[in-house]
Amino acid sequence: MGVTVNGTVAAGWELVRDEFEAFVAGESASPEAQLSVRHRGEVVVDLWGGEDTGADTLTGVFSITKGAAHLVVALLAQEGVLDLERPVVSYWPEFTGHGKERLTVRQLVAHGSGLINTPEGFSYEEIADDALVAARLADARPYWEPGTAYGYHAFVIGALTGEVVRRATGRSLQEVYEERLRAPYGLDLYMGLPAEPAGRWKPVLEMAPTPVQQELLAAGGPPPELLRTAFNWHREPPMDLVGYANHPRVRELGPASAGGIGSARGVSALYAAAIGGLNGLPALLEPRTVEEVARPHTPGADAVVPEEDHFGLGFERQHAVGPEAFGHCGASGGLGFADPVTGVAYGYTRRRFGFPGGVGPENGPLTAAVLKVARGL
Repeated sequence: MGVTVNGTVAAGWELVRDEFEAFVAGESASPEAQLSVRHRGEVVVDLWGGEDTGADTLTGVFSITKGAAHLVVALLAQEGVLDLERPVVSYWPEFTGHGKERLTVRQLVAHGSGLINTPEGFSYEEIADDALVAARLADARPYWEPGTAYGYHAFVIGALTGEVVRRATGRSLQEVYEERLRAPYGLDLYMGLPAEPAGRWKPVLEMAPTPVQQELLAAGGPPPELLRTAFNWHREPPMDLVGYANHPRVRELGPASAGGIGSARGVSALYAAAIGGLNGLPALLEPRTVEEVARPHTPGADAVVPEEDHFGLGFERQHAVGPEAFGHCGASGGLGFADPVTGVAYGYTRRRFGFPGGVGPENGPLTAAVLKVARGL
C-alpha cells in the first residue's frame, strides 16, 4: 500500500511531485524517502513520504558522504593547500612500496591507487575509523599497479584522501568539513553525528525485495572478487551494509567514504553551496574548479563496479544530467548532484535499502522531471 506524500513544491514544479508520488505509491514497502531540490539556491521541491520519515529525519546516506569529502579536497586544491600533481608520498611519507610512491594526489582522489581494502578486511569498529584504515593501507599491496587502472574504493577512499588532508592541514577531513562547510552553511549533513540533532536519527531499513527480485538475486551468482573485496564482503562474516550504516561507531566518527548522516535537505544544500552559494555566503567552488571536478578523469571500465567513464575528480559523473554536472549516489538508493548549467542542486535519500543497491532507479524519472522544469525556466 502506498503512503501519503508530504511537503511542498514551488509553482511550476508540480511535475516533480507527480513523479515522486507515483514512485512512492508504487512501492510494496514504503521507501521512507525524502526529495529536496534547489534551483539557483532557492528551495523548489521539498517532499517526503513514509510511515516513519519526516521532513527533517536524519539517516545514513552511505556514499553520498563522498560528495562532501570530495568538496573538501576540491576546496583545499582551489586554495593551493593541496597540489593535485604532487605525489601522495610527499604529504604522507609512509605511503610507499609497490609503486605507491609514484601515485599523485589527483590519481588517488580519482580511485586509482588500487588500495580498495586489505586481504583480511575490517571489522565494523575498524572501518569506522579513517585514521586506522589509512594506517593499515599505507604500506599495503595494491590490487593493481597504482595509476594504471581505476576502481571504486567503496569504503576507503575517504580514509586515503582524508589522510592527505590531515598531513597538509593538521586537521582531519571531518574537522575541515565541519569548520569550512557544514557549520557555516548550516548543512543538515554530518560526518560524525553530534548530540543535538541525534534525536532526529532513524536507522536504515533492510531491503524488502519482491518475489521476482528475490529470484534475480538468487540467479545472479557470487559477485566478482574485486567487488567483494572493495565492499568488505571477503571477510568472515561479510560486512552487512545496513549494519554498517546503523553501527553506533559509524554514526560517532562519520567515516568520509560512506558514514555520513543527513537528510535530503542537507544533500541539496551541500550542492547548492558548492555551485552558487547559500544563505548569503558565496559559492564554495570557483567556476574553474567546478569544471575541474566534473571533468572526466577515468576513461574506460571501472575495475570494481560495472561502470564506464565513472569519475571526475572523485565525484561520480552524472551522465543522465550532463557533462558539467557532478555528484555521488548512496548504496541505499540515494543521490546528490549539482548541475551548474541549470543551477539545480538535487538531494534524494531513502531509508529502506532499494533493490539491488546503489543509485535507485527512481532517480531516473525524478531527475528527468527536475531537469525538464529547470530547462523550461
